Amino acid sequence: MKSNQSRIAMSLLLACGAAAFLGAHCQVPCGIYDDEARFKLLFEHITTIEKAMKEIVALSAQSPVNYNQVVRWVMNKEKHAEEFSEIVSFYFLAQRLVPKAPEEGEARSTYLEQLELCHRLIVTAMKAKQTLDLGHAQALKELLGRLHKSYFAKQ
Repeated sequence: MKSNQSRIAMSLLLACGAAAFLGAHCQVPCGIYDDEARFKLLFEHITTIEKAMKEIVALSAQSPVNYNQVVRWVMNKEKHAEEFSEIVSFYFLAQRLVPKAPEEGEARSTYLEQLELCHRLIVTAMKAKQTLDLGHAQALKELLGRLHKSYFAKQ
């Protein structure tokens, strides 16, 4: 009896863990996309990352340091940086950017530009996750603005 309960508990735990990876957008070909909403969410993640960086610096300068709050802001910053990267990866790279053949000329150039911007966004989000350098948050804003402009240029 205990063995069955353990199996059920383990199955539920695995199912809940797997569900956490579906946050950015499911990968079922549903055809339901809201690109503007994703961009808005990405900009909100950047704002949160930036605020977290500022709060960590401010809280760390206090005496005595409230380490519980510092840790909460660090975890929050890391969570938002991860969610940012997941949206760029699972929504834009996996589902929205369509590869173009070399003979497609300008469409191919646009695709390669967007591909490079997505890669830079993911790398910059990783750096923002690892540091308190506000320059990374600013770079995320600039890169995301460029992707937004390119993405909606011909739609």
